Amino acid sequence: MQWRNTADSYGSLAKFLHWTIVVLIIAQYFIAESAHELPDGVEKLSLISWHKSFGMLVLILALVRIGWRLSNRGAPAAVPMPRWQQISAAASHGLLYLLILAQPLTGWAMSSAANYPVTLFGWFQFPALVGANHDLHEILEEVHEATFYALVIVATLHAAAAFYHHFWMKDDTLRRMLPFSARRKP
Repeated sequence: MQWRNTADSYGSLAKFLHWTIVVLIIAQYFIAESAHELPDGVEKLSLISWHKSFGMLVLILALVRIGWRLSNRGAPAAVPMPRWQQISAAASHGLLYLLILAQPLTGWAMSSAANYPVTLFGWFQFPALVGANHDLHEILEEVHEATFYALVIVATLHAAAAFYHHFWMKDDTLRRMLPFSARRKP
């Protein structure tokens, strides 16, 4: 098991962080939708608490991932592609990181504006990002939702590009981020 990136593949830690964040974001959607469908009460509050905790976990893991990416510069060599695709790939990665950070931050600020605590699974409470403010809460709720839809669009394009490279171009773009995958034989 190679922890650091190599010329052929991302390392185990980069893959773990990538796929864990993906799974958590997908789970976040279903938790939020389930909570939204419930009447006010203990069960709804419990789901919202889980949603906040998983959101903060996404934020922490995203920061770890960014730190790991900056400290582990040995990324796999780029596959040959036109310049416009290289620019699109770099821009979409940057936008994904921005949205993955913005999503939990807007949720945290939204909870703060509503004067609701944000904890990490009840282990400790994060400080409020903003003071209680009903109007700000309403704005942040809309921003949080819009940011999620933007994240879905960019992530879908990101996945589509990976599948395009895998099935159409038949290169190792997708394989090098998949867990337990071997490089194609030339």
